[in-house]
Amino acid sequence: MIQIHISFLFIPPSLSPSHLHILLYKFPLPFLSPSHLHCVFCFDISSSLSTKSTKDKNKVRKVCTTMSYSHQSMGSGSRSARGYEFGRTYVVRPKGKHQATIVWLHGLGDNGSSSSQLLESLPLPNIKWICPTAPSRPVSLLGGFPCTAWFDVGEISEDLHDDIEGLDASAAHIANLLSTEPTDVKVGIGGFSMGAAIALYSTTCYALGRYGNGHPYTINLRATVGLSGWLPCWRSLRSKIESSNEVARRAASMPIILAHGTSDDVVPYRFGEKSAQTLAMAGFRQVMFKPYEGLGHYTVPKEMNEVVHWLASRLGLEGSR
Repeated sequence: MIQIHISFLFIPPSLSPSHLHILLYKFPLPFLSPSHLHCVFCFDISSSLSTKSTKDKNKVRKVCTTMSYSHQSMGSGSRSARGYEFGRTYVVRPKGKHQATIVWLHGLGDNGSSSSQLLESLPLPNIKWICPTAPSRPVSLLGGFPCTAWFDVGEISEDLHDDIEGLDASAAHIANLLSTEPTDVKVGIGGFSMGAAIALYSTTCYALGRYGNGHPYTINLRATVGLSGWLPCWRSLRSKIESSNEVARRAASMPIILAHGTSDDVVPYRFGEKSAQTLAMAGFRQVMFKPYEGLGHYTVPKEMNEVVHWLASRLGLEGSR
């Protein structure tokens, strides 16, 4: 069934142009398919506020209307962590023998529903896809504007501050979703943009055997996919990996594929490339990095086909093409 979702975003006049640019990626079009379309309309309503008070004018300067058409997959209830409520989880059941389960994580401002439609169409009949929705929280990058986000994030730069508490809360939520999978099923994690960042953070937690807060990480990940994202907590990763032979062994055996568009103006290409280099230098020996010339902050069929073939090969899936 096709459903229409309409969201109204009220943008404060204090929001800088760079933050406004990011905000317009609230539904960032990570997946382009005929059955999943996003249309974004922005219009100035200041003239309609001419009879309102100055206080009212300052509250609202623009309204962005986002219309999302998507097919809704089966979902589960929400969970809470760190005081924020996680949204609905959408599940795409395997069409064949259940051999693997992958949690797929959406980008900033998106939701699990938009991910589930594309994943449902991939020729990977032996994979069960779990698509959770991040909590809605104030985001520093957007000047405190609230939207769905796996953790708080500021300007993406070399000096980016890592929200360890938020990263740990989301990584624990994702691990909990995988904790009930059958023992003979291989489990993995993947995502787009901010979703790729939390996927990579979870991968480092797996290698280290613990979250950033020191609590044990117990999920045995078998594959990680990161599209148009970045690596959180990269500065101290190498020293942590080299601190233990067991940690180094887990890192060396963890398959990771990263892909990034060279024309990405939201998460610049250099951060994707540096993430791959940092992981490799830290001891993750099975990292594949795929650049896509001219690609912006979205995915294309060629990229998704690469992911399909990589997953089928790395997870040893039957009947995948």
